[in-house]
Amino acid sequence: MDLVRILCAIFVPPLGVFLQVGFGIDFWINILLTLFGYIPGIIHAVWIITKK
Repeated sequence: MDLVRILCAIFVPPLGVFLQVGFGIDFWINILLTLFGYIPGIIHAVWIITKK
């Protein structure tokens, strides 16, 4: 299941975070990071998925 989340995180970073934690603070942080730059959003999403 983590592989699916990581693939989602690569293409749509907030979706990968949402699948892992739902509408938590990590989701909103990832939205901001993705808006500031796509790569920081991907890094944060993969980190959140692998951390939990």
